[in-house]
Amino acid sequence: MNSDFNLIRRRRERGAAIVEFSIAVAVLVSVLIGVMEFSRVLFYWNTAAEAARLGARVAAVCDVGSNVVRTRMRQLMPLLSDNNIQVTYTPSPCDATSCQFVTVSYTGLTVNTFVPFVPISMALPAFTTTLPRESLSSATSGSICP
Repeated sequence: MNSDFNLIRRRRERGAAIVEFSIAVAVLVSVLIGVMEFSRVLFYWNTAAEAARLGARVAAVCDVGSNVVRTRMRQLMPLLSDNNIQVTYTPSPCDATSCQFVTVSYTGLTVNTFVPFVPISMALPAFTTTLPRESLSSATSGSICP
């Protein structure tokens, strides 16, 4: 009689392990996708900050205009556009010999998630880099100057 009871109980619990496994896998996959998306957004944030640093370096060292600075930044970070990038020389107005600082910044950059059922656009924080004038108007070639 006891064996019949155990047999009936096992038949009732036959699908319980599959249900528990599917719930655990769904939660695990959701967390994994969330971590991957968050990591991708952090990668874009870091790359955009590095693009601003590169743009400031190019503007401070090379004898180029702001269009070349924007082009170099977009080579490193294709999500940037001319509307996102600002290049400012101080004191303004100045020429290549009287400029003391160059400031490069970006604003309004957004990153879209890859997950189709969670379409989120995340706005990255603005970033600004200011560098002192080094050899403005004297460097025209090399590894950093186009």
